Amino acid sequence: MELRRVQVFYRGRVQGVGFRYACRSLAKGFAVTGFVRNLRDGRVDLTAEGEETELKAYLEAISESELQALIREQTVQWSPASGEWRDFHIRADD
Repeated sequence: MELRRVQVFYRGRVQGVGFRYACRSLAKGFAVTGFVRNLRDGRVDLTAEGEETELKAYLEAISESELQALIREQTVQWSPASGEWRDFHIRADD
């Protein structure tokens, strides 16, 4: 079981609309850890770790949810997991 990290930067109408709370709520249905936070430039940073298939399913759930209407662009970066988180949480704005 190889754990991976995915970092997704979402751009669009993603701040001030409950985007982070919805991402955290969706994460509860998947075996993922990490965080979601607002960035000063108006994007949202979602960084999660878990098995690659679980992470892909989580990202697909986001894409298939009502959040998709708010997303204009997303950038996805994969890397090895660090194992630094125990849960999925909302982090203070950057």
